[in-house]
Amino acid sequence: MITVELRNVIMHGHHGIYPEEKEVMNTFEVNLDVSYEDHKAIFEKVADTISYVSLHEIVRKEFQTPVFLLEKICQEIIVHIKKDFPQVKVVRMSIYKLQAPIQNFQGKVGVTITRQFD
Repeated sequence: MITVELRNVIMHGHHGIYPEEKEVMNTFEVNLDVSYEDHKAIFEKVADTISYVSLHEIVRKEFQTPVFLLEKICQEIIVHIKKDFPQVKVVRMSIYKLQAPIQNFQGKVGVTITRQFD
């Protein structure tokens, strides 16, 4: 199995449940693992794999639409990946909010979703 990874990708968006999050852009960190079987791969051209450039573009596009929950962004990205790359067997995605609106909090908060496909 091959896993294509995006690590510590910084995205910006108007995501969250609080009104101020809709007005002021927040910063997010994205980690993405996309795994698929490599039975016939020869790895001589981009078409022999899943392009990390294509994965980044999917993430970038989905971040443009504001949503309330990080889980929703993950879900939409995973659905989009599976549609574009039917050979995918596992997607694991984490999104962290780097400036969480929590009083006296330092750190990051986030969610991780893992989906396995037959």
